[in-house]
Amino acid sequence: MDKKICRRCLLDDLDFDEYMQSLKDYIKTVPPDARVSDEVYSERLDICRSCEELANAMCRQCGCYVELRALKQKTHCPIDKWGPTL
Repeated sequence: MDKKICRRCLLDDLDFDEYMQSLKDYIKTVPPDARVSDEVYSERLDICRSCEELANAMCRQCGCYVELRALKQKTHCPIDKWGPTL
């Protein structure tokens, strides 16, 4: 049985590697019709990589994991560096 991630734990309480793997696994489950193209995804991640607000895979403006936000069609950058793809 898979261990569920505690949604009310602090970082010190989590197995960091397991948590990161669960995020990667979740990204794989996003349906194709909700994703941007591979090209758009790559462009968005390149923008995020060069952004001063990126810290430890998270956006300091909104707190999201940028790899997840950048993947989805109807999301946007909180500081307008890239917008939604519909």
